[in-house]
Amino acid sequence: MNFVQELKWRGMIHQMMPGTEELLEKEKNVSAYLGIDPTADSLHIGHLCGVMMLRHYQRCGGKPFALIGGATGMIGDPSGKSQERNLLDEETLAHNVKCIKAQLAHFLDFESDAPNKAELVNNYDWMKDFTFLAFARDVGKHITVNYMMAKESVQKRLNGEARDGLSFTEFTYQLLQAYDFYWLSEHKNCRLQLGGADQWGNITTGSELIRRMSGKECFALTCPLVTKSDGRKFGKTEKGNIWLDRNRTSPYQFYQFWLNVADEDAERYIKIFTSLTKEEIDALIDEHRQDPGQRVLQKRLAKEVTIMVHSEEDYEIALEASQILFGKSTKEALLRLDEQTLLDVFDGVPHYEVPRSLFEGEGTPAIVLTTEPAAIFPSKGEMRKLTQGGGVSINKEKLADPNAPLTTADLLDGKYLLVQQGKKKYFLVIAK
Repeated sequence: MNFVQELKWRGMIHQMMPGTEELLEKEKNVSAYLGIDPTADSLHIGHLCGVMMLRHYQRCGGKPFALIGGATGMIGDPSGKSQERNLLDEETLAHNVKCIKAQLAHFLDFESDAPNKAELVNNYDWMKDFTFLAFARDVGKHITVNYMMAKESVQKRLNGEARDGLSFTEFTYQLLQAYDFYWLSEHKNCRLQLGGADQWGNITTGSELIRRMSGKECFALTCPLVTKSDGRKFGKTEKGNIWLDRNRTSPYQFYQFWLNVADEDAERYIKIFTSLTKEEIDALIDEHRQDPGQRVLQKRLAKEVTIMVHSEEDYEIALEASQILFGKSTKEALLRLDEQTLLDVFDGVPHYEVPRSLFEGEGTPAIVLTTEPAAIFPSKGEMRKLTQGGGVSINKEKLADPNAPLTTADLLDGKYLLVQQGKKKYFLVIAK
C-alpha cells in the first residue's frame, strides 16, 4: 500500500514537499513522526486527522513515532493561536503524557515485535539538559531571524491577531520544533514530519535546519484542517470539545456526534477518520445516496470511530441507548445504562426533582407523584385518562393502574424514574 496515494484518495493531504513520495518509494526503512503537545490529559477529535495519518503510515509498513512535546508543551506554539498558552508544570505534563500514550495505543501498535512498531518519544528527554547558551551556539546560529519572521504563523500574530504581540518564548518554539526534527533524523532515521496545515511553517523550518546542520534532505507533509460543510469549526459543540477521554465526553455523546454529522461531511469524514478501504467507502457512499434518509454513512462512521476510540462494547451500549430515546426499547435495556449515559440520553428532556422520601416505605401512587411534586401531567384526571388509554409508561413499561405505588425499587441507579407520555414525550424524575 502506497502511503501518499492512500492519503490522496482520502483527501488527507494539504501540502507536501516535493520528493516526499519518491523518498518513500526508494527507501523502505524511513520513519515518520507527528508531534502532539500535551496541553491536556486527553486528545480531542481535532487531533484525529494527524493521528490517522500516523496510523496509515504504520499500516503502509512505515515506522511511526509519536512525539509528545514535554519540553515544547512548557512554552506554547503560536501557530493558529490568537494568544499565548498557559505554561504547564512538570507534574502536570507527566500526567498528560501518560494519558495520551494510552489513547494513542488505540490507533498505533506499540507492542508487536515488528520492525515498524510505533514508538513514543518525549522531547523533554533531549531538551532538559540543553543549556540556553549551548542551544544558541549550536542550533540558533543556523537559522536567521529573517527566515523565522517570514513564516505565516509569526506574521499573523504580529499583524494584529494577537492582543499582546508575540513573546520571545513563543518565537523560540519554531526553532525548538525544528531541533526535534533534527534530533529524530539523527537518532531515529526520521526523514518525514507529519502535522496539521497550521504546522507547515514549523515543519519546513525543521527540514531547513537539518539541511544546514547535517546536509540531509528531510520532508514535510500536512493534512488539512478539518471543517464542517457550513464553515463552523469541526469537533466543537455547545458544550465544548469532543474528547477521546470517556470522563470528558462519554462514549454515548461521542457516538452521537458522529451520528449527527451532515451528509456532505459524512462523505469526507468516513475517508479521514476510519481505516475502511476505498471499495468499502465507495459502496457505502453509493448506498447512502440512493436513500439518504437511512443515514448509512453516519451510522457506519459512528460505529467505526466509536469502536476505534473506545470499544465494541461501548458502541453497542451507545447504539442501544440511542434506540431508547428514538426507537423501541425495553426496561432491560434501560437498566443496562450506566448513570452518565442515562443522563446524556435524557439531557434534553424535562427534569423534575422530588424528595426521595416519597419513594420510601410503601411509596407514593404514580398519579400523585406525577401531578403534584413533579407536575408532569396538568391534572389527575388527565393522567388517569392517559393511563387508561395505555399512554403512560414508567421505566419503559406500560402503567396499568394510575394508583400503583412507586417505591425505591422503581428507581434507576437508585435515584431516577423515567416517565413517558405517548411515544416521544419523556420526563426524568430525580429523587433527592
